[in-house]
Amino acid sequence: MTTSPEEVPGDAASSTGASGTAAPGTGAGRPDELALAVAGLADEDLDKAGRRKLLGRMLVGLRERGVKEVFMPRKAINWITEAVSDLAPHVPVRNLETLRRHYPGLDDEALAERLIRNAARSAAGVGAVGGGMASIEWAVPPTLLSTPVLLATETVGVVGIELKLIGELHEVYGQPVLGTPSQRAISLMQAWASHRGISPMLPGAAAATVLGTATRKQLRDMVLKRFGRNLTTLGPLLTGAAIASYLNRKATRRLGDDIRRDLRGKRGGPALPPGSADAA
Repeated sequence: MTTSPEEVPGDAASSTGASGTAAPGTGAGRPDELALAVAGLADEDLDKAGRRKLLGRMLVGLRERGVKEVFMPRKAINWITEAVSDLAPHVPVRNLETLRRHYPGLDDEALAERLIRNAARSAAGVGAVGGGMASIEWAVPPTLLSTPVLLATETVGVVGIELKLIGELHEVYGQPVLGTPSQRAISLMQAWASHRGISPMLPGAAAATVLGTATRKQLRDMVLKRFGRNLTTLGPLLTGAAIASYLNRKATRRLGDDIRRDLRGKRGGPALPPGSADAA
């Protein structure tokens, strides 16, 4: 799948895999189509209408997975976890050369800071438009506009943005995520669940093609935490959107700083400045 400026706005238009290209397409509504939407959502310059449209695209794509389980709390977590697992191999991660081209003149630290800031803003933008999904410009079945489905879609979208961020931070710090798309996906999900950089020295880390029991539990726990947090944003349209925006920004910022700190430590760099995790 090759993204183009017409398909994905902003710097997401050049999003690529570790080798500079993304996975081949498999058809509308498939994980790679969802990945295109995530790439678009990661563009900090995307306006509200654009984010609403891309979230709508995700809603329609996720419909193929069935939505009945989202109305049952326990099964909803499994549903979101599986959706993230299916999406992860297709998340477009730009390689270092592409990142340098998109952000010329920045050293490693400035580039990492820019990526984290952009991802936090993008996640905040997803939260801000979540409450306005009922005004999607094209027809969507009413079931897809119910609150649990909207929150599940928002959760998947934000996690996708964060997986992309993790992969690109590894590129910046000279520790690219290697392997097949499935292997890279496992590594990214492990890093997301643990808030730690990927360690190629761990036995079987580079060869894993399925999530281990412990990692899957950790992933589900993190998804539960995120989905539960999203439930707390329910309320009047404007206040709910504002709270969701703030919480998404804060969580993505913290994740980015945690991963960055771990990668710096592995490379032997100086510690992050105090309070960096609280900066937005």
